[in-house]
Amino acid sequence: MAFLQGHLLIAAPRLADPNFRRSVVLLVVHDEHGAFGLVLNRPADHPLAEVWEAMADQPCDRHQRLYVGGPVPGPILALHALAVCSEREVVPGVHFAARKDLLSRIVRQTEEPFRIFTGYSGWAAGQLERELGAGGWLNLPATAAYVFADPEAVWSQAIQRVGEQITEPLLGRVPRPRDPTAN
Repeated sequence: MAFLQGHLLIAAPRLADPNFRRSVVLLVVHDEHGAFGLVLNRPADHPLAEVWEAMADQPCDRHQRLYVGGPVPGPILALHALAVCSEREVVPGVHFAARKDLLSRIVRQTEEPFRIFTGYSGWAAGQLERELGAGGWLNLPATAAYVFADPEAVWSQAIQRVGEQITEPLLGRVPRPRDPTAN
């Protein structure tokens, strides 16, 4: 199986794990050692400003939510579009950062989109491959549009795109009526 770094993991509709039900995870790293990703559609109960001021001892006037990146506790992390603060480019236009000095620059700037996460999603070597094989996850190449999409809509958008990718080859062989409402 090919590694899926830079892909979205879309929770299959039947995935029962409450940590990932209807979630979309951006895989930041996926290699022979395992996988690391961030849930894109789990806003936290706390606003970013509240957590940032407690963590960084500096004010934050941003009025956005903090996100829960997954069930594994961890440091504050960011996905952002500010290339000068990149520790890793995940997909074109989407960068990852974990260093405090970079996070501070990201939070203070107002030009580029970003999301700040607490916690992450992690899989041991071979674990994600087994979950994919069991049908728990669908996958799709990520784009900045998905990463910074409305968290309430991204699961539906991604699952619809996966469905379209499955049906497009089949529909290409079937003659379609000019007016589908005539069916």
